[in-house]
Order: sequence, then structure tokens, then C-alpha cells
Amino acid sequence: IALYLNFDMIGSPNYMFGIYDGDDSDGEGAGPGPAGSAQIEEVFESYYDRRELPHNGTDFSGRSDYGPFIAVGIPSGGLFTGAEGIKTEQQAQWYGGVAGQAYDPCYHQACDSLTPVQDGADADLYAQLDAAYALTGNVNKFALRHNAAAAGFTMATFAEDTSTLPTLAAPKPVRSYTPLGRVR
Repeated sequence: IALYLNFDMIGSPNYMFGIYDGDDSDGEGAGPGPAGSAQIEEVFESYYDRRELPHNGTDFSGRSDYGPFIAVGIPSGGLFTGAEGIKTEQQAQWYGGVAGQAYDPCYHQACDSLTPVQDGADADLYAQLDAAYALTGNVNKFALRHNAAAAGFTMATFAEDTSTLPTLAAPKPVRSYTPLGRVR
């Protein structure tokens, strides 16, 4: 495994473009990812920078699927549009939306659906978000489109060339099997 890319929550309704902070340039939280994570972050940043789209660093907080990969030293990176965290005034200026509200007001709730208001979401908040972004249910299509494109760009970049990443030693097998299925 040369690298791990994490795309968990890439279309939050009150989004921000979060890129996992592989080099700890933000100086917050858990510190940098394994060697090579900074290079992954740079590729994502180049996607947004070329399109003059703002982006924020987001910490490897340990709350997503990247945890086991980081734990064994595999370079990791990815995108995150927010969960229950609160959008700042600065982020509202950059991305639009509603400051002081969660990036994803329905995070892990029944209203995380294509019919959020019918499923219990705050109708006034969703009216504001829908006016700002033209949501599809609880999905911000603008954020999803750009994050999907950034994911594809980054996957294609590393599918062609991983030379900027460290070479990792292959893990030693715990046990092997004979063609008959008996453990050796």
C-alpha cells in the first residue's frame, strides 16, 4: 500500500473544503501524518488553488477510517467538509452558508437524508442553506462536485506516480496457506 486516501463526508450542506493536514502546517491537534502525507496534502491543495477555491486544513483527529493506516505509517490524506463542527465567520465569507451553525446539521441523525426537513431538520436553517446552495436533500452538490473532482485528480496523480512518497517495507505475513488450505 503506497498511500491511503480518505473521502468521508465530502458534501456537507454547510460545507467547508477541508484537506487533511499531512504536514501539521496548521499546528493543531494530533500533529503530522506519516512521512508522505504532506505530499498528498500538496496535491489536494494544488487542485483547489488552480481553481482559486479556498480551503482549510483539517486535523487527523482519529475519528475516521484513516486511523489504522496512520498507525502503521502509511501516508494518508483526504477531504472533509465538516461534521458537527461549527462554521466560523471567516469560513462563511469564503464558502457562503451560515456561520455559527454545524457544517452538517444532520450529522449521524435521521435527517441525514434526501428529505431532511421532513425527517426532523431545522426548517429555517435548511431554508437558509437551500437558498445559499440549492441543496439536494442534505447534500451540497457544489461541494460534492468539487471534492469528487479533487479526489479523482489526486487518485490519478498517484496512480501514475508515487515517487514523491516514501517506499514502505512490505508487511511480513502472519501465516501462509498451501494450495490445499492447510496452514504451514
